[in-house]
Amino acid sequence: MNKRSLLLLCSLFLLTKLPAQEKKLFNETPEQKEKRLSWWVNDRFGMFIHWGLYALPARHEWVKNRERLTDADYQQYFDNFNPDLYNPKEWARMAKAAGMKYAVITSKHHEGFCLFDSRYTDYKATKTAYGKDIIKEWVDAFRAEGLKVGFYYSLIDWHHPDYTIDRVHPQRPNDTAAYNQLNQGRDMARYREYLFNQVKEILTMYGKIDILWTDFSFPGNHGKDHNDWNSVELIKMIRKLQPDIIINDRLDLGEYEDGGDFVTPEQYKVSEWPTRNGRKVHWETCQTFSGSWGYYRDETSWKDTKQLLGLLIESVSKGGNLLLNVGPTARGTFDVRAQQALKAMGEWMLLNSRSIYGCTQAPAEYAKPDNCLLTYNPTTKRLYVHLLDYPLQNFTLPGYKGKIKYAQFLHDASEIKMSEPQMHHSMGKNQGEQDINLSLPVKKPDVEIPVIELILN
Repeated sequence: MNKRSLLLLCSLFLLTKLPAQEKKLFNETPEQKEKRLSWWVNDRFGMFIHWGLYALPARHEWVKNRERLTDADYQQYFDNFNPDLYNPKEWARMAKAAGMKYAVITSKHHEGFCLFDSRYTDYKATKTAYGKDIIKEWVDAFRAEGLKVGFYYSLIDWHHPDYTIDRVHPQRPNDTAAYNQLNQGRDMARYREYLFNQVKEILTMYGKIDILWTDFSFPGNHGKDHNDWNSVELIKMIRKLQPDIIINDRLDLGEYEDGGDFVTPEQYKVSEWPTRNGRKVHWETCQTFSGSWGYYRDETSWKDTKQLLGLLIESVSKGGNLLLNVGPTARGTFDVRAQQALKAMGEWMLLNSRSIYGCTQAPAEYAKPDNCLLTYNPTTKRLYVHLLDYPLQNFTLPGYKGKIKYAQFLHDASEIKMSEPQMHHSMGKNQGEQDINLSLPVKKPDVEIPVIELILN
């Protein structure tokens, strides 16, 4: 079973099998939580960055797992890691220009290699030919552009000698009876101490950290759950060190109402706003430009601009965020395909970001026209109609009569005339007396997805 399937099963379990009365770990009130998450809910769009030794083989960040590589096999990538073109200031500029407001980078992925200068291992960037603390440079650059910063930290570690071999480990056996033998001499208690020490490092060495992504738990046979990470004490330490931090939901603390701040559907489009025990929850979908998170040289399944914008708009239309991933090359640059995608999204966001920032799902009273997505800003009380398929001149808003004060295209603030719906005389009496007709130009505006801004009564 691959990571996506594992996480989807875990998410479904968390969303459907929770007790009616959830326990709590902290004394935070719902109002206090909303205030803590308010910037994130407003900003909606962030950059994920998966970067590590796997950029050298350039064939998926799980290459060590997929090809069952040993530490000795993998050592060549550590020996040759030297991202001489790494320029985090350029990365930060591209993220900001794309309309992203925050960013999360892998401080350590499953391979165990650390981009930060940890005191507890030599398996880190400062011991490679590059020789510098990649995370420090990154944090400084992204903060300078006004972006919020976050760290991904892998609970899993395929390099640490005390991390016990499990069903997603590169050295997993074909015969399940062999696990005990393979794990002789390995001690998860020692690994947990290492994990706690490193999480403490990344939360104390770089100032205020806005988001922490811990990844991931996979309960069951030869898996790992909250007991393996001592998740309760881990999240308590995290909150003590960074009281305002936002934490994802992958510590396997679903029995607690506050065991994570948001749910994380990965490479998955939700059909509706996710709920837990009947309550809408904060959520963010993490997505890739292609199919892998790390740099994959030969991958060809790249999404086009309309698909990427659709992911962003649809997420916001259901009350969620989009964390869109870039996998830098081993020299420290963004793949030209990623640069082009970011540039195209930025061109759209420059003119249409008002329909994203501060927006959420539209109130139920506003019906969604065919081939459209709606977002709504509850502060300005403006409704945004995203035209996924551009209509032919007459565009009907069903049931909107008396609800709209003014209509315009968002990209250029040009007026769109409103009238009652018109039908050809051969069709008989007009229908849809509560509808409104918008008269659109025949030619589609020169934006990937045109947006109509409705100023409501």
